[in-house]
Amino acid sequence: MTTTPAIEIVGLTKSYGDQAVLRGVDLSVPPGTIFALLGSNGAGKTTVVKILSTLLKPDGGTAAVNGYDVGARPEEVRESISLTGQFAAVDEILTGRENLILIAQLRHLKNHRGIADDLLVKFDLTAAAGKRVATYSGGMRRRLDIAMSLIGDPPVLFLDEPTTGLDPQSRLEVWRTVKELAGQGTTVLLTTQYLDEAEHLADRIAILHEGRIIANGTLAELKRLLPPAKVEYVEKQPSLEDIFLAIVGHGDHRPVGAQR
Repeated sequence: MTTTPAIEIVGLTKSYGDQAVLRGVDLSVPPGTIFALLGSNGAGKTTVVKILSTLLKPDGGTAAVNGYDVGARPEEVRESISLTGQFAAVDEILTGRENLILIAQLRHLKNHRGIADDLLVKFDLTAAAGKRVATYSGGMRRRLDIAMSLIGDPPVLFLDEPTTGLDPQSRLEVWRTVKELAGQGTTVLLTTQYLDEAEHLADRIAILHEGRIIANGTLAELKRLLPPAKVEYVEKQPSLEDIFLAIVGHGDHRPVGAQR
């Protein structure tokens, strides 16, 4: 595997009018990893992604994706990436297969149907391939959205808060998909405000706060930034489940409140 970073940012700045959003961001993402960029709303996460995907020009600093400078070689950058935003960019009128075929045609690829069928299998959507996307669950739509973004085999994938608005089961489906992509060599830059999402998925985590990276490392490295944990003993109050099991005697199925 190449040692060249999949994403390299040095001194990145960006302001909107008088408001400074990025104040000198430095970031390096190794290839084939899941890198989580954490931050609250307004921290600048989406601005970083827009600059890296050539949708926005920085005021200062440099940024490179897959070895290409985003300002000097934007076409090569766009050929190297795919972007999945906060909301699934799927056509609800079309079927899942038709959505995939459309993107393959727009990318001027051959064997449109073969590409679509392979991705339907990969993302466990074959059974719903002929159904209109309007009937899909949130998790199915997001999986289809990610599948569409992978047409053309981009080495770098940007996921901008991919589980926003999803139910817990759908979130788990997306997490499984992201882990599989990284296992196959895709570099994933994940922006999120969900701490458990970064904890479950990321190889490395950076925290963006008020336009600056204030911490960067593995989860274990970040944990070492805190004081050692203290062991405290507290009285545990019984839950309703504890009470119920105590009353029914575990194996005793007599209704609650019944006399012995």
